[in-house]
Amino acid sequence: MPDPEKTAFIMGGSGVEVDFATLDAAANRVAHLFRRLGLRRGDVVAVLMENNRDYVEFCWAAQHAGLYYCCISPHLTRDEARYILADCGARLLLTSITQAPLAAQLVDGLPALDHRLMAGGVASGFLAWETVVAAEPATPIADPSDGADLLYSSGTTGRPKGVKVALPAPGEGTLDRMVRTNGNFYGLDASSVYLSPGPLYHAAPLRWLLASLKAGATVVVMEKFDPERALALIERHRVTHAQWVPTMFVRLLKLPDDHRLVYDLSSLACAVHAAAPCPIEIKERMIDWWGPIVWEYYAGTEANGATIISSPEWLDHKGSVGRAVLGEIHVMNDRDEEVPARQQGVIYFGNGPAFEYLNDPDKTASSRNGRGWSTLGDIGWVDEEGYLYLTDRIANMIISGGVNIYPQEIENILICHPEVTDVAVIGVPDDDFGEAVKAVVQPASGEGSPRLAAELIALCRDRLAGFKCPRSVDFVDSLPRHPNGKLFKRMLRDRYWAGRQARI
Repeated sequence: MPDPEKTAFIMGGSGVEVDFATLDAAANRVAHLFRRLGLRRGDVVAVLMENNRDYVEFCWAAQHAGLYYCCISPHLTRDEARYILADCGARLLLTSITQAPLAAQLVDGLPALDHRLMAGGVASGFLAWETVVAAEPATPIADPSDGADLLYSSGTTGRPKGVKVALPAPGEGTLDRMVRTNGNFYGLDASSVYLSPGPLYHAAPLRWLLASLKAGATVVVMEKFDPERALALIERHRVTHAQWVPTMFVRLLKLPDDHRLVYDLSSLACAVHAAAPCPIEIKERMIDWWGPIVWEYYAGTEANGATIISSPEWLDHKGSVGRAVLGEIHVMNDRDEEVPARQQGVIYFGNGPAFEYLNDPDKTASSRNGRGWSTLGDIGWVDEEGYLYLTDRIANMIISGGVNIYPQEIENILICHPEVTDVAVIGVPDDDFGEAVKAVVQPASGEGSPRLAAELIALCRDRLAGFKCPRSVDFVDSLPRHPNGKLFKRMLRDRYWAGRQARI
């Protein structure tokens, strides 16, 4: 057990510090509240908030009260958030006064939702979170047990899917495997200081935060990611570990040198990234800047398998996301046959942990092949040493004139252009070829130009086969990107396919 007086977490913006004794007391009060409201092991609670202190304490309590905790993004629309709240069957919702406009539209007509609470203020139809929690005792509940998150895919290509795992047997903690992995590979332990820069409703930031607390580390929680603020927090709190997504790397690297290079980052021992493929040039620059402390892993909310790769390994296998550390990698063709090394196909994990998509047996079944192996819908290949390389997602593939084109390869080139802040490559309607390749770009200057469009197309033509290159470039103020770094390509494509029959 960590020292009760040791700092458990720090809110990076406000500077509020909470020690482990205070965290456990707060979580105990919340757990007693759950029990008083009739919530028992296996029930579902939901949280719809921005990153804040209550968020951490709520999830820490649910984890130790044997509940499923469903974390809902406040960036969703009313219909998207309401779908998740209804589908997961949550009996309690915690939200904040900041999210009151959205939360008020979600709660009516949901028969399972018995309890509605709001932190930081209170709106009609909600009880004040601080008041009801303060009345509960700070002692442990009589029947503690491990709970688990119940998270939904980001819905970038369709309706979000709830990922549900079985609650563990007594004595088998749901966080224990992650604590061991983080310790064995990344050296994260009770002496570590972990920076959490991402939104807590996303799987990786939430699980890393809880596992770091379980390990006894101190966590610095960013209310919202800002690249220079992240560097300042690393210096101020002597952060040793942090987890990122590639879009964060891009934003860090595009800071002016007189902002980017003035911070003391010497305490940083491990920088882990995941969630999306990282362009080779971007990762090379991060390793040049931070040294060989950059690790990468590939996994999903489903946690059906995982790979890991260190900087030295990556430098020998550039572009790889590593070798399997959970489950076994199998690359399959469309005849459900395993293909040899360096041949591309759909990535499956065998002998990994089981999962199901909540209330959707068809989606669960479609994620398995005839051998019972499961897939996240990604395409890739392995080399002779078993290192995995991601190509793209099945749903993102463009078929132009009968040829398969993978946008990620094109995006990795365009994002490295100094005048590009963000980019997405999609297929748009084309009468001759079915789909044509289009690049949608957020320019760094805020304005695009025919000159920049021509330059970007020429850049691709210098490095790619002609059929892969964008035939046109559109400029936008921003792309519909989830704060966890994932792009809502479905939303982007819908703008171009309105009134037409899209392939996906």
